[in-house]
Amino acid sequence: MKQPLDDALAFKPMMIQKSNPGRLVRLKARRKLWLNVHLYLGLIAGAILAVVALTGSVAVFFVELQEVLNPELAVVSASPENHKKLHTLGDIVAAAETAKPQGSRFFKVYYPRKPDVAYKLLYFVRDAKQANNGDGYYIFVDPYTVQVKGLQLWHPKDQYWGRPLISFIMQLHWCLLLGETGGIINGILATLSIISVLSGLIVWWPLTGKFKQALTFKRHASTVRFNFDLHKTIGFYSTIVLLPVLFSGIYFNLPDQVNALVKLFSPLDRPNAFSTIPAEIHSRPPQAGQQPISVTEVEAIVQKHYPAGRLWMLNAPKDRDDVYTVMKNDVTEISRFTGYRDFAVDQYSGEILKVYDRGTGSGGDVFLDWQWPLHSGKAFGWTGRILVFLAGLACPVLYMTGVIRWLQKRKARKFKMARDIC
Repeated sequence: MKQPLDDALAFKPMMIQKSNPGRLVRLKARRKLWLNVHLYLGLIAGAILAVVALTGSVAVFFVELQEVLNPELAVVSASPENHKKLHTLGDIVAAAETAKPQGSRFFKVYYPRKPDVAYKLLYFVRDAKQANNGDGYYIFVDPYTVQVKGLQLWHPKDQYWGRPLISFIMQLHWCLLLGETGGIINGILATLSIISVLSGLIVWWPLTGKFKQALTFKRHASTVRFNFDLHKTIGFYSTIVLLPVLFSGIYFNLPDQVNALVKLFSPLDRPNAFSTIPAEIHSRPPQAGQQPISVTEVEAIVQKHYPAGRLWMLNAPKDRDDVYTVMKNDVTEISRFTGYRDFAVDQYSGEILKVYDRGTGSGGDVFLDWQWPLHSGKAFGWTGRILVFLAGLACPVLYMTGVIRWLQKRKARKFKMARDIC
């Protein structure tokens, strides 16, 4: 019993400086304070963070997973013969219009990430007389045959059950299935989690200066010691990814608060966390009889003036005054890491009213533009995405090993008290 008991009580540091024992006492007192902070934050927020992080790991690959889970909708034949038959975006939208749910309107199109993937068009029902008003549907269209492959109810308004699995996971990750209130709770929990991670680093810091020992597993250790080493080692190595991911999570859930904080240090041109196009940019009033230009023309205008990068999203105007918003990624002339370029296009004249290169502008804009690439891991390609995926998996492990460690120490204290009494 002696070795597990000693492990459970604490792994006491050696003297830092034999000539200054008072300093060691102060450091131990500080560590105990931060250990309590780390413990109670972990117990309060750890379980929910584990769920959010685990679903976040899945969300890293949500686009690919949708293709795996629903190949009958998302996957198309991309033979060389088909490549010659690629239809225009206007034809693809026209095909979707024939299959759209009653009372719905075209909201946006997601361009396929590779040739054998269908176009995905999002439609929202906008008819107060219908029971499904507010529901969002994906319509999948084969770009080579302009055949509708199927519809998928993706955003049932005000309900989370009955969604496709990936949609359910995304909502659980964002708001814990509690809507905007859940989003706020998530943002607060992410803030507490950052404090927990930082306090964990303070507790981890070896007072003896033996960093190699603090970064590795003890060989031939007891189960108690192995659990301790697993917690501290995974905690340390995941911190470099967890801190930026947690902060970006705060930004997406509490954008106004983060903007207010950033504005203390730098001016901001970026309007909000989800759009780079200011709300005050509108299409100019049309001349008499002038009709909106087609999505095919919008696409051609953007490609003609800004051919670099890959089209990945187009948002349709929400009303007569709104603009088309076109988004491109992989624009390496901007940056290898934040290569996103967004356009606001007048829906009547086709004039490009605004171009926003993410990762440019004031220091505050650059800082905020980095949040999505860091949160998703896309800033560093597949390496970044895998690191974010692993960091998400680390959180449930940290929570479980932390709880086990807490229970072991409680048991050890009770055993010691009973032994002292005897």
